[in-house]
Amino acid sequence: MKPLKTLFVLTILVFFSRSAAMAEPIKLDLNAVYGATSFHTQGAMAFAKRVEAHSGGSVLITVHPGGSLGFKGPELLKVVKDGQIPMSDILMGVVAGSAHVFGISSLPRLVSTYDDARALYADAKPLYEKTARRWNQKFLYAAPWPPSGLVTKKAIVTRADIKGIKTRTYDKNGAEFLRAMGGMPLSMPWGEVYASLRTGMIDSVLTSSESAKNGKFWEVLSHFEPINYAYPLNMVTINLDYWNALSGAQQDAMMKAAAETELAQWQASQARSEEALKVIAAEGIVITPESAALTAELDAAASEIQKKFLKKAKKAEKALLNKYVK
Repeated sequence: MKPLKTLFVLTILVFFSRSAAMAEPIKLDLNAVYGATSFHTQGAMAFAKRVEAHSGGSVLITVHPGGSLGFKGPELLKVVKDGQIPMSDILMGVVAGSAHVFGISSLPRLVSTYDDARALYADAKPLYEKTARRWNQKFLYAAPWPPSGLVTKKAIVTRADIKGIKTRTYDKNGAEFLRAMGGMPLSMPWGEVYASLRTGMIDSVLTSSESAKNGKFWEVLSHFEPINYAYPLNMVTINLDYWNALSGAQQDAMMKAAAETELAQWQASQARSEEALKVIAAEGIVITPESAALTAELDAAASEIQKKFLKKAKKAEKALLNKYVK
């Protein structure tokens, strides 16, 4: 074990030993990238409350919304691995550059319903857990964003309508998909999206109806195309050294809270998707279903990205994805 790693582990053990000896609650920080009103941040806050209840108050988790701890994207696997933060909510696709398997949930048009997305998650979960362990983390739970669509300034009826539009996307899969459709994908922190729409730096966003509602995109955009691009997952993990320093009862309490939160978040995702569609429509955004021509073009582009992903996939990933790739 490297000296720095040894020092870190010893520090954690001393901290938890002192807490136990003094009968003080163990306090953990949980990094959340999105704001306090975000669907996944609210889920993390509910998880923290459940952990406190199930552990009898012996484990207290403080959720820090909006990336206020200073970590917001591709670096999250590493900062949790190194113990810079004990826990984090992580959009899987954003860290797929570090661990390829985490790109599965954001593959374009791999699934088209919540039931299919849940089945994909159940199949992939053992791979997610194994990969998290490899990154010195315990995988706690994951839940999907509502399905991603395109929020735009004009109706998207055919592939030609996507050509040249500047679209903010959330990961590499989305960027490659939009590029294949003739678009111009851009990556930027969520907190910069609204201002970028205002200034014309971008003119569209690949995101969910829920995010369009939270972002009040009706003030700057006019159309939403529910193309069912993906049901991208956010996961919550904890550094393994922190995890292993918890007592067995505390670990059980955390896993019970995780299971309850996961179930609640999956249910809430679907409900909030339906609610958000109603809200943005009431605010003036025109919701345009896919045309038959667009469906064929989207599927063709999605197939390209899926096949490219498979080429880099490991054996277990390929075995999983062969069930879903058409």
